[in-house]
Amino acid sequence: MKWPETLTLIRHDSSAYNVLKPQKARSSLYQEFIQAYETEPDSDRARHLALEVKEQFALKCADHNTPLANGAGFQAETMAKNLRERINLPDIIFVSPYQRTQSTLEIMTRAWPELKNVKTLKEERITEQDHGLSLLYNDWRVFHVLHPEQRELYNLQGSYRYRYPQGENIPDVRQRTHSWMNTVTRDYNEKEVLAVTHHLTILSVRANLERLDEYEFQRLDEEEKPINAGVTIYRGKPNEGREGHLVLDVYNEKLY
Repeated sequence: MKWPETLTLIRHDSSAYNVLKPQKARSSLYQEFIQAYETEPDSDRARHLALEVKEQFALKCADHNTPLANGAGFQAETMAKNLRERINLPDIIFVSPYQRTQSTLEIMTRAWPELKNVKTLKEERITEQDHGLSLLYNDWRVFHVLHPEQRELYNLQGSYRYRYPQGENIPDVRQRTHSWMNTVTRDYNEKEVLAVTHHLTILSVRANLERLDEYEFQRLDEEEKPINAGVTIYRGKPNEGREGHLVLDVYNEKLY
């Protein structure tokens, strides 16, 4: 069989951004900004509110340096304690080099100490989507108010194909995860593979393995978005197809 015995995908624990985002959404300032964005995005009022939102809710760190939230760790630790009963010890661990994924894996080893002895590779191809210039604003709506030509392009192309300046669109993420999967099938067939990664990477792996189109990808992202420390497991089926097949066994399971 050319496929891994199991491919287990883990989303990182709650990040500082994951905590900040709902706090921002509940604020009266952001609600006022959203109203202006939807009714008068080119107005001076919308631009003024956008700058206020940027100042008040910017994390002031690069995406790859975004840490886990204060107090985070329970989800990843409890998940790992339960996951060790569900899968065998991995033969290889891939981890995104971002701070929040590195920290998540470190926390997982508290509950599953044997993970420390597994070969671990930092893998650039399973990082989160690069939002480029918009990272300076921590919010795509703020970015689009302050750069109206980008809003026009976004509305023309749609969220799936729109590529952030100096960043990526979703097909870009799917292409690099496809490249990573080629490495996995080449080097780790019939092995136990674990990856600690990000929500859009998990969706991209699903889309590539299951040949999902853009509409199903977007439906998953809107309705079944991977949760923090959620678990997705594919299992190799050697008798399906000429060279076996990876079949989805568990998607986005909460083990904490």
